[in-house]
Amino acid sequence: MAPMMIENENDVEVGESLPPMTEHAVSVSLPTWRANVGYEEGEEWVISKMKTGYPRFFIHKEIQKFAADIVQKHGKEGEGAMLFPTHCTAERCQDFIVRIAADQDTSQVRIIDLVPAAEKARAEELKVISPRISAVLYPLELFKVAKQFWQHSGDGVSSRRAEYCHHLFDNAVLVDAASIDAQPTRMCKGPRRYQNKKTSIDLDAPATPQDTETVTQFVEQRFGRNLDLSMTKNAKLAIRRRIAGSLTADVALAEALSLDADSERTRQVADFFEDDVYLYPTGMSSIFNTHRNLLAAKGQHKAIVYGFPYIDTLKITEKFGPGSQFYGYGSDEELDDLEKRLESGEKYLALFTEFPGNPLLRSPDLPRIRKLADKYDFCVVVDETIGNFINVNVLPYADVVVSSLTKVFSGDSNVMGGGLVLNPKGPNYSVLKKQWDLDYEDNHWCEDSIFMERNSRDFVSRIDRINSNAEAICDVLSAHPRVKQVNYPKTSPTRANYEMCKNPKGGHGGLLSATFHTRADAVAFFDNLDTVKGPSLGTNFTLASPYVILAHYGELDWAAKWDVEADLIRFSVGLEETSKLVDTFTRALDAMGKASE
Repeated sequence: MAPMMIENENDVEVGESLPPMTEHAVSVSLPTWRANVGYEEGEEWVISKMKTGYPRFFIHKEIQKFAADIVQKHGKEGEGAMLFPTHCTAERCQDFIVRIAADQDTSQVRIIDLVPAAEKARAEELKVISPRISAVLYPLELFKVAKQFWQHSGDGVSSRRAEYCHHLFDNAVLVDAASIDAQPTRMCKGPRRYQNKKTSIDLDAPATPQDTETVTQFVEQRFGRNLDLSMTKNAKLAIRRRIAGSLTADVALAEALSLDADSERTRQVADFFEDDVYLYPTGMSSIFNTHRNLLAAKGQHKAIVYGFPYIDTLKITEKFGPGSQFYGYGSDEELDDLEKRLESGEKYLALFTEFPGNPLLRSPDLPRIRKLADKYDFCVVVDETIGNFINVNVLPYADVVVSSLTKVFSGDSNVMGGGLVLNPKGPNYSVLKKQWDLDYEDNHWCEDSIFMERNSRDFVSRIDRINSNAEAICDVLSAHPRVKQVNYPKTSPTRANYEMCKNPKGGHGGLLSATFHTRADAVAFFDNLDTVKGPSLGTNFTLASPYVILAHYGELDWAAKWDVEADLIRFSVGLEETSKLVDTFTRALDAMGKASE
């Protein structure tokens, strides 16, 4: 019998952005179970309506248009282009395509560096915003390979960068570096930025009042926005201070900048400052670049992925470098196995884990992992995206902490970003700090940084509200007899591991998931749940998805081997009024019974 459908207040048309009518949204509406399957199957009725999608999986239409125009001007018929912020990031994509497609003709895979033609542009404007694009041109038959790098690395251009640079390109302000005498192209052979001093664009250069006026006018004229892009440097500093845990109350930009550098922090690690915080264009970029830098700093060894991870973390360790050892349960028995391997002489680069994991919300035993790392000399990389540093303090156990700022740190679902923190008390700090100082490029686009800073000002108070709402939903789901299992840090069999890292005033986060005794119940519940539905998490609004269908559709049997069921539904709980949320979930639970009558 077909599921009974309730008319939902939050129904959003298939393919519409989430939030609706948001140009740079990072989620998209897939409001029914059938729509999610249709998306994965490539069905026309879904794909044709997609206005946007999660940016690492769906290349934003503005980026697609810009890439097409670059190919038209600089490429050949039958070619495509992937767009990156720097020559270094583009070169890594080129190397990946050549390596993965070794059995195909890759001789035409090349890079076009588009840089400002200084004589045609206003110098003040360029000094502030530093626009540049490096395009990897490739035969269209290699698109799937190029797309893999785009997805796994997270280093592609943002839609805002593409929008801005596309306009410059159309007006002949952004030109092929080979067409001008001075090439500001960093060839990735050593440290620091572009080598040619004359045409170097320094994003961090102090802006003059004239710069501010010029850029504001430029943006208003082109895009109708009143953004002072000269504030980019200050916005990035405020973001880094928030990530450092310096800001434990909701504060605006001016207060963030006036804070003493040695102010009390929620991250209780001595000698830790915002200088150990790095920004990346996406959360996955912070993971990808961590793995890449660890290989450079510690040698070519396999990585360990412990606990069922977000899909691309495992793919990165498998496709880049010597490979990985995967422990998908995140169990004590698997740590026993790892310890035996280490005792026998096996050498590893690093252990990557999430705290807690996604989508089962299990928490690893970080103290034990840290002891093994210290004894056998491997690094520990912890993804704190779901726990977030207001709730948990994982830095003492990690060498590197990574996070997707796209999620709850931003909340507004309209900007991408990633954060990375080095532990100054970690045993590998000196070698890692040296490597990051040598390699790091700040590729977080200036306008994205301004949006991220604004969105994150109320980060702390939002976490408190979300924690409370999620616990209420956990209680509702756990009490229903047709719900098979609720996954949440507070009710998890690994709760003790979570509590060891929980801050005194921290909660259990805003993400949970549930399975049902039958697929029919799962479908009926999902279709009748009156929330918006789509990929991503940490949004200010409650967001639901059949997560395993979306993340692992081509490998459902593999996921099931690790107790990750195909019909699992994941909930990212938002800021709605608690009683209304409880009623929303209760009505969807009631609909399961009506659908089976």
